[in-house]
Amino acid sequence: MELISVNDAHDIIDHQRRDFGVERIPTVAALGRTLAEDVRADRDLPPFDRVTMDGIAICFKKARLSEAFHLQATQAAGEPPCILQSADQCIEVMTGAVLPVGTDTVVPYEWLQIESQLVHILTPAKVIESQNIHFKGKDARQHDLLIKMDTPVTASVIQVLAAVGKRDVLVYKLPKVILLSTGDELVDIADVPKDYQIRRSSNYALVAQLQQYGINTVQKHLVDEETIIQQAIADALQAYDIVLLTGGVSKGKFDFIPFALEQAGVQNLFHGVRQRPGKPFWFGVHPAGALVFAFPGNPVSTQLCVQRYLLPWLQAHVGRKPVVMRYAKLREEVTFEPALDYFLQVTLATDDQGQTWATPCRGNGSGDFANLIHADAFLALPAAQSAFKTGDVFPYWLIHS
Repeated sequence: MELISVNDAHDIIDHQRRDFGVERIPTVAALGRTLAEDVRADRDLPPFDRVTMDGIAICFKKARLSEAFHLQATQAAGEPPCILQSADQCIEVMTGAVLPVGTDTVVPYEWLQIESQLVHILTPAKVIESQNIHFKGKDARQHDLLIKMDTPVTASVIQVLAAVGKRDVLVYKLPKVILLSTGDELVDIADVPKDYQIRRSSNYALVAQLQQYGINTVQKHLVDEETIIQQAIADALQAYDIVLLTGGVSKGKFDFIPFALEQAGVQNLFHGVRQRPGKPFWFGVHPAGALVFAFPGNPVSTQLCVQRYLLPWLQAHVGRKPVVMRYAKLREEVTFEPALDYFLQVTLATDDQGQTWATPCRGNGSGDFANLIHADAFLALPAAQSAFKTGDVFPYWLIHS
């Protein structure tokens, strides 16, 4: 197994560009997707002069604030605008209502004394012309750009889409993904394992992570039989854009994955990365276009490879913003002798100076998935060093993302 560097592995994967196209879907189903079109205002926002407080509307320019006003009418939200008849009159208004014609100022109830049909302003000196009015077009004019394409769809984005009448929206298509897990020692989540078996877990974590991108991943578990694995891989390569595999990529007697991929015509772009955990990581491309990410079977190894390689690639290909590199200071000294990039599990904390510190959260190797619960990130310690001092700064990759 010829090992390549972490950076080379990243670059090889990054250069595999794909365009999965776009599709139009209902706005109510767009949460978590990414816009493939600009969103513009279909009319002014707000579309009318809008009252922002319950109270009375008056004509400030002509009114005598020290004198009583005659209550002419009540303007409720959702009703056509009333018309003020004279400057000594006022119109009772509700929040959200259109501003009555002929008025220019809203005085809140808290400043008023109302007796029958007469209204007195208790604090006339506080009244300012145009107060408590959200004027038409103040937020945006018709055809103004509200949201740029490539924006992830959040609840706030959906609110804007609904406000401008977009019942459906153009978003980037998601890749079709299948996850093939292998290993006769693995049983289903609902099974009671024998003493020499364990339940599958890495596949569920991986599927959950992809769901954050709106990707619903198909899962299949394969027994360690070469012909079954070969057929499953061949079928997957024809039907899916991305084929993920867990387990069976090392040099064990039952590690059939690399040979099965070769038999299926997948070009091996690399097999083995100078890193710990996840050294046996395998990546390739099929002539039909499918990409293959074959992860080691150990849970921590899989998690590292997913965070470091798969998710950044996905973000770039489903319209998400690229990963912004984050850094932390090492809280205590660490020694790591092998000439490998070491992704150290750490907890993160920010001090009162705004600096992020990483404290080692050492587990019991790449099979200790329970330790991932306590760790926040993988701190990337370079292969060129073996001793890492307190206060040294290194990049990190979040685990729970």
